Amino acid sequence: MASFTRGFGSRRREEDPRIPPGQYLTDDFPVLSAGPTPRVSLDDWSFSIRTETGGTTAWSWDELMALPIETVDTDIHCVTRWSKLGTTWRGVSLDTLFEKVDTSAEFAMAHSYGGYTTNVPMADLLGGKSWVAFEFGGAPLEPEHGGPARLLVPHLYFWKSAKWVRGIVMHEHDDPGFWEQNGYNMHGDPWTEERYW
Repeated sequence: MASFTRGFGSRRREEDPRIPPGQYLTDDFPVLSAGPTPRVSLDDWSFSIRTETGGTTAWSWDELMALPIETVDTDIHCVTRWSKLGTTWRGVSLDTLFEKVDTSAEFAMAHSYGGYTTNVPMADLLGGKSWVAFEFGGAPLEPEHGGPARLLVPHLYFWKSAKWVRGIVMHEHDDPGFWEQNGYNMHGDPWTEERYW
């Protein structure tokens, strides 16, 4: 069952060119989830990347925290039509995580605690475009927003920024994840309104 919080609707796009077509500006951080919020302790948390050949590279929470951490200032846009401008995150770049991963696959499937999946092309994950984020607004990421860590792919609709992320599995084909199997667009570019199939 999906759960929502308030915060939908405010200023229209015509008033601010940073807001993609069909979006509304909000100062809140609305929550939309497809099920219960997983609660994962930092001792139990891990993140892994599994290649198309089955090779796996994994990091514990402490190992993730030992990697270079970046501050990301960005706008975010949800397919449910809200946009939030000027958000600040901290996390580890996917470029850093993929430095020691040997893969030629062009697609990835993000997997979350709780069973959620979403597909993302590698072209949208690398090149300074995505992070495993664990802080929002100067504080640890709250579970309702995907904590302890979520994928952050801010140039795509926010369902691609998988909450409670636990790993990425490389794919040779662009296979649909959870929301994509239920009618959401395979790519999710907010500027071209790639909302649904």
